Amino acid sequence: MEREAGSFMKPILDTTVLVTGASRGIGAAIAKRFASVGMNVVIHYMNSHEAANEVARQCMDFGGRIMTVSADLTSKEQIERMAQKLKDYDMIPDVLVNNAGISHYGLLSDVSEEEWDHVMAVNLKGTFLCTQMFMPGMVSQRYGRIINVSSIWGISGASCEVLYSATKGGINAFTKALAKELAPSGVTVNAVAPGAVDTDMMSSFDEEEIQTLRQEIPAGRLAKPDEISSLVYFLALPESGYINGQIISPNGGWLT
Repeated sequence: MEREAGSFMKPILDTTVLVTGASRGIGAAIAKRFASVGMNVVIHYMNSHEAANEVARQCMDFGGRIMTVSADLTSKEQIERMAQKLKDYDMIPDVLVNNAGISHYGLLSDVSEEEWDHVMAVNLKGTFLCTQMFMPGMVSQRYGRIINVSSIWGISGASCEVLYSATKGGINAFTKALAKELAPSGVTVNAVAPGAVDTDMMSSFDEEEIQTLRQEIPAGRLAKPDEISSLVYFLALPESGYINGQIISPNGGWLT
C-alpha cells in the first residue's frame, strides 16, 4: 500500500539535515540547533574551511553524526559531487536548509552586470540547484522539509539594496510555488525572512547606522542568530507538516 503523503514521521536521531553556508552566522547557529537534539548534520561551506571545522567540533559535542562539505553552489557540477559524497557517507538530507547567501549594498545605478549575475547566482540559483538536487529523495520517501532563509527585504524591499531584495523576493516566490508542487508528496517548503540579525552580514553598516536600525525596530535591538535558528528548527519538525508555503519573518515588530 502506498504511504500517505506526510504520514511518515522519521525519528529525530535518524534525521539528516544539510545546512548551506553553515560556517558562520545564522547558518552556524542553525547547524548547532539541529545537532543539539542529536540529528545528523551536514555543514556546507565554500571557502571557510577552518570556521566550518570549528562549527563541526561544537556540533560533535552533542553526539550526532557531523560532516563538513565544500562546494560552490553556483556550480551544478560541484553540487553533484557534494551529493555523491553525502550518498557515499549515508548522509542524504531529509531536511534541506538553503541558508547560503551574500549581501549587496549600493545604488542600483552603480550595480554592474557582473555584480548582478554573481549575487543572483549565489542567492537564487544556488537555492534552485540545491533544492533540485535533494528534493527527489524527499519525494521518494514521501517526507521532507525544505527551509529557505530569505530576508525582510524580500517582503518589503530596501533602498540601496535592490539587488539583494530582488534575490530574496525571488526566494519567497520560489518557496510559495514549490510548496504547492511538493505538498502532495509530503514535503513542505517554507521560508524564514529575518529582520536585522547581529551577524557578519551587518559589517557594512557603521555604528551610527546600527543604532538607527535599533531605534526603528520596536523590540529595540537586533535579533540573535539563535532566535532565527529556533524558528528554522521548529519548521523542520515532523509535527510542523501542516505549515507549508509560508514566509515567516522574525523581525522584532519592524514589519507587521
